[in-house]
Amino acid sequence: MLRDEAEELIAIVEAGAIADAHSEAGKAVGEPAGSGEPYGTGWYDGARAVGDALDRVAERALERAIGQATPGSAGDAARGRLPVGRVDVERAKVAVMPLYLSFSDSSDLDPEVSDEVLTAVLGTMGVVGRVGYAGQLERFTDSRRQRLAELYARYGPGSRIAVHGRHSLLHSPTSIAVLERLTAAPTALRAEWEHAELPPAWLEGLATAWRASETVPG
Repeated sequence: MLRDEAEELIAIVEAGAIADAHSEAGKAVGEPAGSGEPYGTGWYDGARAVGDALDRVAERALERAIGQATPGSAGDAARGRLPVGRVDVERAKVAVMPLYLSFSDSSDLDPEVSDEVLTAVLGTMGVVGRVGYAGQLERFTDSRRQRLAELYARYGPGSRIAVHGRHSLLHSPTSIAVLERLTAAPTALRAEWEHAELPPAWLEGLATAWRASETVPG
């Protein structure tokens, strides 16, 4: 068991470095100023090709270690369908906490519930997406900071809204991840939410509050 977990961790660290490189390649889609449209088209295509290649390399790295550690799962690994693991959830916890604490100074949701919520969130993406999810969460938060600040001020721990109810998730760091997935992959999130048998009111309450905050510049 320990050997399997060590192999999984090594694979995730390796794929994480590749995912970071992929993220940097994604930032290079803007061509140099004054280069002209044909050059710009080639620049974009080249950056996208590098990103696609890095995706495949990361998937193979995970397939080698996790596929070997879990017999019969190598094919699923290549397709990004590995079950969400403990390491995935722990990495997500580390990613969401500082982002959440930039809007709130406390967290009230049960840690066990947080694990279940993050498992549903991570189930909406493949293995490479999970490894690079911390960067994606940072970009989401930075691009919508004002809107998020208003949302947490109205419904978060510092508000008059009780932790128990349809806005419960806004009292948890996991809400950052749920909001990101509501924006990027709402259908997949709802499917994973139902599969995990999480309270529908939590997700619908958060979705309603998020839509209502759309008028706030973000």
